[in-house]
Amino acid sequence: MQEKIKFMKAAIELAKENLKSKNGGPFGALVVKNGKIIGKGINQVVSHNDPTAHAEIIAIREACKYLEDYQLDDCEIYTSCEPCPMCLGAIYWARPKKIYFAASRNDAESAGFDDSHIYREIELPNGKRKIPAEQILEQEAIDVFTNWKKLIDKPEY
Repeated sequence: MQEKIKFMKAAIELAKENLKSKNGGPFGALVVKNGKIIGKGINQVVSHNDPTAHAEIIAIREACKYLEDYQLDDCEIYTSCEPCPMCLGAIYWARPKKIYFAASRNDAESAGFDDSHIYREIELPNGKRKIPAEQILEQEAIDVFTNWKKLIDKPEY
């Protein structure tokens, strides 16, 4: 338990430091493997003009680079706040063994970071969303998947 507390405090400290640097929102994240920090991230949305530059995404990228792998097998993610839908998706794709978070998404909402509209949008049919999605050229895209399935030496996912 002591180790979990140490890593969570480190993630929260990154969030605190980001308040001073004003790189983005007050969020920090770590990726840990076998008791060692292999990835750190702070929110850099504003400083990088990049809506995907959330702390968890930055930490995942750094950890994957360190591991030279696209998966975070046997890793844990510590984040100062419950991951937003985008970060949660990235975390699931990276496949760590566990996520630890401090503040909840409700806590983030009360500070002005509201992801609830995204959760609601995901539930709506494509055409009913605020940013409508329209499917076109489905068969052409399916043909690419068909060719993918036929590849003998394709990379594993």
